[in-house]
Amino acid sequence: MSNSLRDQLMGLGFKPAPKPERPAHAKGGKPDHRAGGKPQGGQPQGAKTQGRPDARRQDGRKPDARKPGPRQGGKPQTREDIDLAKAYAIRAQREKDERIAAEAAKQEEARKRREARAKLAELVKDKALNDAAAEIARHFPYGGKIKRIYVNEAQLKQLNAGELGVLQMDGRYLLVTAELLAQAETIFPPAVALKVDPNAPAEEDPYADPQYQVPDDLVW
Repeated sequence: MSNSLRDQLMGLGFKPAPKPERPAHAKGGKPDHRAGGKPQGGQPQGAKTQGRPDARRQDGRKPDARKPGPRQGGKPQTREDIDLAKAYAIRAQREKDERIAAEAAKQEEARKRREARAKLAELVKDKALNDAAAEIARHFPYGGKIKRIYVNEAQLKQLNAGELGVLQMDGRYLLVTAELLAQAETIFPPAVALKVDPNAPAEEDPYADPQYQVPDDLVW
């Protein structure tokens, strides 16, 4: 059709016929039937079989299976969850350290007591003044209970005057001199069972009187 006739038809209201759309495979070139390709609408040769999804992403790379995701069966951890877990871990470690330190201090104290007792035993060895024939009971408070030691009349006077004292060693009560008592007090103070202050009022030590009677159920 000549241009003049085309122009005349368009002037009468006719529109040019639309151009046919090109097939999708035509954009990338003609299909190669020799390589097993199929026309549009069919499955090309080498395509994945149905039910086997392509393991590659659209950009051609395989997905990273190592990439962490949400926790299985729950929501991903938030910053608050992480901070709380750290706080619990820090507190648990601090409590553990405190228990270890307390146990170490306890063992150290026990060691010092053993050493002090051994040193005290060496100090008072063969120096006790207990009289096997003594019949006078001298009572005194010790460890929250009423204790007693048997002395003779002369020892009772010396004990009440502060010239003698009493030590507790391995469940026994030993009568010793005031000088030895003072040395023992510097080594292991808990061993001092009776130390009389001669300047103290008599009412502060009611057990100084040998006539003072203590019920048997109060003596251990």
